[in-house]
Amino acid sequence: MDDAQTTTRTDGGNLFTSVPIEITVSIGRARPSVRELLQLSKGSVLSLDKMLEDPVELYVGDRLIGIGVLEVVDGQGQGQLAVRVTEVVDMQSQS
Repeated sequence: MDDAQTTTRTDGGNLFTSVPIEITVSIGRARPSVRELLQLSKGSVLSLDKMLEDPVELYVGDRLIGIGVLEVVDGQGQGQLAVRVTEVVDMQSQS
C-alpha cells in the first residue's frame, strides 16, 4: 500500500482532508469617505471599527467558521500574529 492510500484510510477515507485551505481573519472595517480615500498616501492611517482586544472573525470564502482573539507568538519573526480560536461556528446548521 502506498502513502496516499495509507493517508486516505487514516483520514476517514477522504483524500480531501489533507488539502490546504485559506482562512481569512477579519479584524475590522474602515469606512472613509470618498474624499478621504482619494487622499490616501504612504503613511496614512485608517481607523478601524474595532479595538485591539475585540474578537476577530474567521472566514473560509464568505462563510464564517469561527471567532478568535489576536495573539503575538514566537515564530518566524519578532511579533508574529496568531489567532486563538475561542468559538467554532456550527457549519452543519448553516445553509
